[in-house]
Amino acid sequence: MSKATLYLDDTLHKALRIKAAETRQSMSDLVNDALKAVLREDIEDISAWKDRRNEKTISYDELLSQLKEDGTI
Repeated sequence: MSKATLYLDDTLHKALRIKAAETRQSMSDLVNDALKAVLREDIEDISAWKDRRNEKTISYDELLSQLKEDGTI
């Protein structure tokens, strides 16, 4: 495990300390879990983008026109 110095907003730091105390977890564990969740979401987004990168793109105006034709808006 690596050691790092983080500078947190005072309010965020206080909330993190309180959550750590309430959940009986270390602040490091909470931060690691939060970062893992965010990075996991990024991986999912990148994967979805790769799956869809060859799809035809349309302009915003075309999208609105299609939605109007479909009766969506």
